Order: sequence, then C-alpha cells, then structure tokens
Amino acid sequence: MDTRHRCGRTSSLLRGLGLLAVAATLATGCSSDDAAGSPGPPPTSAETQTADNRTDYVNLGDSFSAGTGVQPLVEDSPILCLRSSKNFAHIVAAEEDLSLTDVSCGGAETADFRNAQHEGVPPQLDALHADADIVTVMIGGNDKGTYGRTIELCSRAADTNPLGSPCTDRYGRSLIEPVATDIYPAIRQALRDVKAKAPDAKVLLVGYPWLMPPTVGCYPEMKLAVGDAPMIRELQTSLNEYGRRAAEDEGVRFVDMLPVSVGHDACAGPQRWIEPMTAQGPARVHPNERGQAAIAEQVRKALAN
Repeated sequence: MDTRHRCGRTSSLLRGLGLLAVAATLATGCSSDDAAGSPGPPPTSAETQTADNRTDYVNLGDSFSAGTGVQPLVEDSPILCLRSSKNFAHIVAAEEDLSLTDVSCGGAETADFRNAQHEGVPPQLDALHADADIVTVMIGGNDKGTYGRTIELCSRAADTNPLGSPCTDRYGRSLIEPVATDIYPAIRQALRDVKAKAPDAKVLLVGYPWLMPPTVGCYPEMKLAVGDAPMIRELQTSLNEYGRRAAEDEGVRFVDMLPVSVGHDACAGPQRWIEPMTAQGPARVHPNERGQAAIAEQVRKALAN
C-alpha cells in the first residue's frame, strides 16, 4: 500500500531533494487530513488558463522545479509539493505571457511522472496534452536518492572527521555510479513519455545548478567534510552530464545551469543561489529566489533560440 501521503509515515516522504523541505513541513504538525491525506484541490486559475490564445506552458519536475523554500506558495496547491509562486516557471510565464500549468512537486522522482506521488497529487504526465506548446522538465536528482541521500550520508560522516574525506572513503563511487546505470535511462524514458503526450511541444530539460564549490566547501554552513567536496562536485557533474546526454538522445533541448552558477553555490555567501544547510525550514539546499530567477533567465534564453 502506498503510504507516502500520510504524515505519520515520514520515511518515504523524506526522500531526495525534498528531504529537508518535507521534514520542515511535517514539523508544523500536519495530519493526514490537512495535507495530502485528502484529495488535493483543483488547480488554481493561474495554472489552468488554457482557453485563451496564449502559448500553453507545462512545468514538470521536483523541488528545484517547484521552487521549494521560496515563499509564497501557489495558492491552493498541494501542501506536500511546496510549490512556489516564484519558481522559475511562474517567472517565465509572467515575463513571456504564457498560460502556465505547473505540476512540479517537491520530492518527485521520474516514476512520479507516471504514478501518483501522493494522494490527491496525480501523475505529472496527466497535465500534458497534444496542444501543449512548451514543456520544462527538471528531474532525476531524487532517483536513487541521489542528492538527498548523499547529503544525508555525508553530513553524518562529517561528524566523525570534518577535515578529512569520510564519506568518500566509506561510500565513494557507490553514490555516483547509479547516475549512469539507473538515472540516465530513467530520464530518457521520462523525456520519451513527455514527447509522446505532447508531440509538438518544445521540450526543455533543465539541469541543476552547483550546490558546492570544487574544493573545501564551507563547513559547518554545509555540514560536509572538507575532503568530500570533490566527490560531491563529481556527483553533480555526472548528473548534469547524463541529463545532457539523455536530452540529446531524445531530441530535447538541455538548459545547462552549471556554467552560470559558478560562484553562486551554497558556500558563496551573499552571492549564493543555493541556501546552505544552516538555513531555516524547507529552503535548505534548494535554490533561493535569486536562484529561481537565474534558472528562469536561462530557460527564457533557451526558448528564444
């Protein structure tokens, strides 16, 4: 039985990029009746305006796509999705006068494109139709717990040796190898499914920005050992490179966030686009408002080409 929608069962909710975000939401005291335990409300008018003559834009993806941690949330959207009204899709839609349907959801995996993520949160592919003009996709970071599990394991390891490389020494390649063997084919399939439902749409796969600098890091703001920073950087590189490869294989445009996010990781102080682990609530290890605006800028550039 699927128990992900029940607040009393947190283990399956606390996954991937939505790990800290959902934990913070649950800490406010939700129950199965006031969160996703009852059917979600219908989409807001801002998300379903497809009857006019504007370009029809659909946004799919995980917490980076949903804008988890950036306030305010989309009115009447499912609480467990932590979907921001200032995520990159809403920014792009407002600036380009697009008709937006946003079904991104914190914690989403590629499997949630085809399956209900929570009760009242239908499969994301259900939002697509043959008349869709633009589709943005930001997905893959939660598959195999790639980002969330790595951050959790490495944060615990840092307690034992913050100046060494305890996470790399203990887990090493086991955290990176699933990107090629499991996540890459899953992203390809997700993109294939998107194109099957929206064959005439311009589809963009959006990559992830840097979470960490190349070396050293910023312990304790990012509670990761100094020597583990290169391994975490390699993981980010691998996820983006295999995302690019999946996009190319399926004839989809890849929006590369790595070059533009150099110097804007969680250790970059006032210039950061990613909030550090010391941030409050669901913003931790997620793009902040500046980060979402930066992603929006790159998506707009890709749409213009």
